[in-house]
Amino acid sequence: MQYPVRVLASALVVFSTVPGVVVAQSADQRDLAKQLSNPVASLISVPFQFNLDEGLGALDEGSKTTINLQPVVPFSLNDDWNLISRTIIPYISQDDVTGPGESQSGLGDVVQSFFFSPKAPTDSGWIWGAGPVVYLPLGSDNFSANQWGLGVTGVALRQQNGWTYGALANHVWGIDPDDGDDAISATFVQPFLTYTTPDAWTFSLNTESTYDWNAEEWAVPVNFTVSKLLTVGEQPISLAAGIRHWMDSPEGGPEGTAYRLAVTFLFPT
Repeated sequence: MQYPVRVLASALVVFSTVPGVVVAQSADQRDLAKQLSNPVASLISVPFQFNLDEGLGALDEGSKTTINLQPVVPFSLNDDWNLISRTIIPYISQDDVTGPGESQSGLGDVVQSFFFSPKAPTDSGWIWGAGPVVYLPLGSDNFSANQWGLGVTGVALRQQNGWTYGALANHVWGIDPDDGDDAISATFVQPFLTYTTPDAWTFSLNTESTYDWNAEEWAVPVNFTVSKLLTVGEQPISLAAGIRHWMDSPEGGPEGTAYRLAVTFLFPT
């Protein structure tokens, strides 16, 4: 058993022994776990995601940790439509990437997406959303592209018999780069497949692939994650752990096996 999975299992054992903590069993709690697999669900969620990547830098000896704050907030526009706000705010720390013994840390650039999504699935059961994505150059000097970006994003999925399958994608074009820098032109593609059990375990498989059109390079991690819904008092919380393998990455990018831990706070609307 990989280390992050052991951490998740240990955390579940510890939490389940604390007074007021209930391991999810009810149909409502199973439904919450299922909604987490839907990027445009009418559910407020606040995930904190920890990622560890290795094998970076010219010598393949660097490591990088990324902590992503990823709040998702739905807004009801009318009887038929929602607007879903999805934000990714990264904090990055790395060692031995730019050179032996060198370390950097700081905020990364922020990606803000908006999905206009029908409240009801289509007649064939598809759930979808589409809208703009904005790239905000709010990162520190070490981790910022130093340019704004604007693009389009979309998602489509189906949910049936505990299964969720679909894909999310976006493309961002850079605006007003610094002299001598290329304008961002990057495509992100995330096909996903999840299964939620009756007792609110969720098993997820996806990729989070990015293609840099300027460098003509792919970054392709394949992720497998296990999560469990718990209730602390009346607060639903999802704990997750997983591993991923880098199938392809740019020169100096991460290699081999990486790890992910996450805790998500849910606020049903």
